[in-house]
Amino acid sequence: MVPLKQLAVSLGPVFCMIGDHKFSAHRIVLAASIPYFHAMFTNDMMECKQDEIVMQGMDPSALEALINFAYNGNLAIDQQNVQALLMGASFLQLQSIKDACCTFLRERLHPKNCLGVRQFAETMMCAVLYDAANSFIHQHFVAVSMSEEFLTLPLEDVLELVSRDELNVKSEEQVFEAALAWIRYDREQRSPYLPELLANIRLPLCRPQFLSDRVQQDDLVRCCHKCRDLVDEAKDYHLMPERRPHLPAFRTRPRCCTSIAGLIYAVGGLNSAGDSLNVVEVFDPIANRWDKCHPMTTARSRVGVAVVNGLLYAIGGYDGQLRLSTVEAYNPETDTWTRVGSMNSKRSAMGTVVLDGQIYVCGGYDGNSSLNSVETYSPETDKWTVVTPMSSNRSAAGVTIFEGRIYVSGGHDGLQIFNTEDSSVTIGF
Repeated sequence: MVPLKQLAVSLGPVFCMIGDHKFSAHRIVLAASIPYFHAMFTNDMMECKQDEIVMQGMDPSALEALINFAYNGNLAIDQQNVQALLMGASFLQLQSIKDACCTFLRERLHPKNCLGVRQFAETMMCAVLYDAANSFIHQHFVAVSMSEEFLTLPLEDVLELVSRDELNVKSEEQVFEAALAWIRYDREQRSPYLPELLANIRLPLCRPQFLSDRVQQDDLVRCCHKCRDLVDEAKDYHLMPERRPHLPAFRTRPRCCTSIAGLIYAVGGLNSAGDSLNVVEVFDPIANRWDKCHPMTTARSRVGVAVVNGLLYAIGGYDGQLRLSTVEAYNPETDTWTRVGSMNSKRSAMGTVVLDGQIYVCGGYDGNSSLNSVETYSPETDKWTVVTPMSSNRSAAGVTIFEGRIYVSGGHDGLQIFNTEDSSVTIGF
């Protein structure tokens, strides 16, 4: 420890230098607020006796902002300074500022910037931001593949990306188009990479018409023997199903996220004995097969199901003993279910729709009677909110969306229209 008399001297005025930039401060303020300076000024380091401290590898404006933060606790983060602030906060060991910068970047992920953010997060060892950017890239792959960032990626990064199970695409055809766009961006240099790219695309899962009319007719594919072999393999998948077990498993395995965009889910339900199930299965129309997903945490029959932002929600239902208010969300990237916020009322056989990114549940049955209550769920806040009830109690009603309004029909009787703009309910015929 530093003696008290020496500590008083060592915590006096000081200048922080970056190139031609010079910032005045007080050691005691810096030491109290910034871990980097606390270690420097309280451990008898050489800088304790220096009036000027040379800072290396920091942006001058970021250092000035962080010094001001040490004095007043205020810091303005924006698009122009966030990366410099994150780097400075990392250097100065300001974890709270580093976390705030990561949150800022995470909340502003976009198809045009997510690849760059992921690379920056990897450089700065920001695991949470890296995972968020990675998930965003997978979830919004089609839009990302149209960005300048994607088109300028090196081959290794494109190969890694197109081979991922987690890509959220309606069909493998979108992955093929993305790969071809990357090749054509610099055709002369990248054409030799086409066989390697196609080998990482699941061509057998493309429609036969697409293989014949689009892939096989592409001039880059036609003039490449290895590419033609891959197309023939994909066509054999459709023409000779008996050969499917002998094809590379990687190229015939559906991606996890195609389920949300292009496959069919069977969620819960009843078995032949009348028991509620937690089983979830998914059907691939192209492969013409059913696969099992990870089961739900709770058995649910007469369950409400909705899809928002690439997640599938299993809402309420009946577990064989009780009606449920609990909700869980399925992430196809990880094949996992996670409990989310519960409804205000337990219900099964409710009508479920999605409008403007919100889930609406209408009516249902609580074990004693049909319900007229309506609730809406916001994935951003993980909260359910009770809105205007229907004028009639309804369970097992039909629900649909038309021109921004929710139509509830059948069930108990009649037709009702719910206007999300003013939360009004009107009777329709």
